[in-house]
Amino acid sequence: MKMDAQILINILGGIVLAGVGWAARELWSAVKSLRDDVKRIEVALPTSYVHTFGFADCLKEIKEICRQIFE
Repeated sequence: MKMDAQILINILGGIVLAGVGWAARELWSAVKSLRDDVKRIEVALPTSYVHTFGFADCLKEIKEICRQIFE
């Protein structure tokens, strides 16, 4: 049985499309994972801000050091 050119093209096209499909699925899952990571960061970000009372204490120390330098 001879292999026709069209059959060879169909087989190679199927292999190529299978590879492209696999790569697309991997990219899709990677993007989904990144979206989940961004959602977690968006939820956690407001908890990592500097609280005003902690910032005020640090600012007082810095102002005191500056006063000592200028004196």
